[in-house]
Amino acid sequence: MKLFLERYRLLFSCVVLYCLDGPVHAQESSNAPLPANHAVQKLIAEVKGNRGQGTYYSIPIERYSTPTTDLPIGVFDSGIGGLTVLETILSLDDHNNRTGQPGKDGVPDFQNERFIYFGDQANMPYGNYAAVGKEDLLREFILRDAIFLLGNRYWENKQSAAPKQTKLPVKAIVIACNTATAYGLEDIRAALQDWKISIPVIGVVEAGANAVVQELPSNRPSGAVAVMATLGTCSSGAYPRAIAKSAGQAGKRQPVVWQQGSLGLAGAIEGNRSFVRNEATSKDQANDYQGPSLTNTKAPIQAGLMRLYAFDANGISGGSAEDAANSKDVRLNSVENYVKYDVVSMVENYRQSGATAPIERVILGCTHFPFESERIAENLQRLRQYRAEDGSSPFESLISHDVQLVDPGVLTAKQLFRTLTLSKLRSSNANDVPPRVDGMFLSVPNPRHDAEKSAENGFTSQYKYGRTAGEARGEDFLVVPLTKETMPESLVRLVSMHCKSIWKELP
Repeated sequence: MKLFLERYRLLFSCVVLYCLDGPVHAQESSNAPLPANHAVQKLIAEVKGNRGQGTYYSIPIERYSTPTTDLPIGVFDSGIGGLTVLETILSLDDHNNRTGQPGKDGVPDFQNERFIYFGDQANMPYGNYAAVGKEDLLREFILRDAIFLLGNRYWENKQSAAPKQTKLPVKAIVIACNTATAYGLEDIRAALQDWKISIPVIGVVEAGANAVVQELPSNRPSGAVAVMATLGTCSSGAYPRAIAKSAGQAGKRQPVVWQQGSLGLAGAIEGNRSFVRNEATSKDQANDYQGPSLTNTKAPIQAGLMRLYAFDANGISGGSAEDAANSKDVRLNSVENYVKYDVVSMVENYRQSGATAPIERVILGCTHFPFESERIAENLQRLRQYRAEDGSSPFESLISHDVQLVDPGVLTAKQLFRTLTLSKLRSSNANDVPPRVDGMFLSVPNPRHDAEKSAENGFTSQYKYGRTAGEARGEDFLVVPLTKETMPESLVRLVSMHCKSIWKELP
């Protein structure tokens, strides 16, 4: 009976969202708030008890009883993708610094501000925890991310005998990760309230939803809004819920909202060996493949859509090009093919839903996806121009000729400036120093821990997703400085090309 009621509640919430004026992906959306999490409550209590005693669950809470305007701003993500958000923040000039009002003044909006970045590389991708029923574990990691930024503890390198306690705490937190915003924003805000720390927390989902609604027409129905995000972000229902709330507050009609949950694109972009691998990968590691396939029920490749996918044969592993063409064994092994799979899945599922409103906006609901915005746009237009074997154009009316890709990172940067201004938290430094990064960090597996590690020195998928929230497993990962040397090799080209100011600051 309990299972029946839960399924009924999920179905009802999706029907309500559809009736508001548009469908959502029924298999991946929930409109219910997240339940209480015992592991999160335990963390909150432990921090409160430690009060800056130097453990990895400690925060110098007393520091927040004095002015914080000259502390840095903290930004975190599940990996390196959030650097795109930080890059945008550093270069933003959308306001007058003197008045705080909209309008460029030739000066970076965050002049005199300092930043600290953290990427939880050891535990990424966050988007897949929900797919394996590990939401509680995910929420624990997200709160730990915030605790790191609020605290002062880190390891100089993974071989260090003891941690250092010299990192500055932060005066604001930007969650530069859609999944972390969906699952952890309210936990972080609740924790700060319990610790009596009054600082703002900004998430990319709210910023993206608000900006989309601002663009909607007031006097006529709009086109559809598609959301490309991780499975975790989609299953949380965060974007449909945030768009519905923002549209209601603005007095606008809610648009059709359609979601595509991506299982592997973020991991492929970061070079995660569970999704892409090089020729030197062993057979045992090949069996660790977690991406789309003919037999993966969470991300099925449909044999009947092979012509539509138009996969590059060089980006297929586990078989020959002929195998892929004949649908014998298809395992994606390139970012290009992951983009093709996700775009085709999103548009084809939307077509099969019976919807008629053209997709006018696509929210890049994962901070890794802006790295691939050109390929996403190209594949949308490829499908719009696609001609089936019978000569028909099945997608032409469903994809706008000028689809707008929405990057929530830009909108988050603007909201951060407005929030700091309203909260009177902008830096009091009058030296006109360009915005700078005081520290960049990432998590790595602890070499002294008995956790299962892969040949690439990451956690195996079995260990990563086999952990349980709240368990006493010790410090299985360490937070160390992010440098050009410690950055995963697969990301060097992406960061150096797309995050040039950050790349220059990396030691």
